[in-house]
Amino acid sequence: MARAATTTDVFNALAEPRRREILSFLADSEKPVGEIVVALTTDQPSISKHLGVLREVGLVRVRRVGRHRMYRANADGIRPLYDFAKTFEKYWTHQLLRVKERAEAKEKTNQGEKL
Repeated sequence: MARAATTTDVFNALAEPRRREILSFLADSEKPVGEIVVALTTDQPSISKHLGVLREVGLVRVRRVGRHRMYRANADGIRPLYDFAKTFEKYWTHQLLRVKERAEAKEKTNQGEKL
């Protein structure tokens, strides 16, 4: 089976750690390229290349403000990631319940020892 091109598949695009960093950085607010470069301590051509891939797959949006390009995360583009991860939510919920049960059991044991 042929591998999907990085620029057409959200999951392949995010296989690159730097792109995940960029997307996380843009999660809170819109940012200019220069701010992304400084925050992630990477050269501008590299950041621009990664932003191009993220834009191509729909994970970020861009708008021009004078000479600057402002990037922000695209909620609609991120939706397939959320839907995929939600499939596995039952495992996280189950694990969290087990942690809670163990903590409560340990607390009861500790209270019993104090009496």
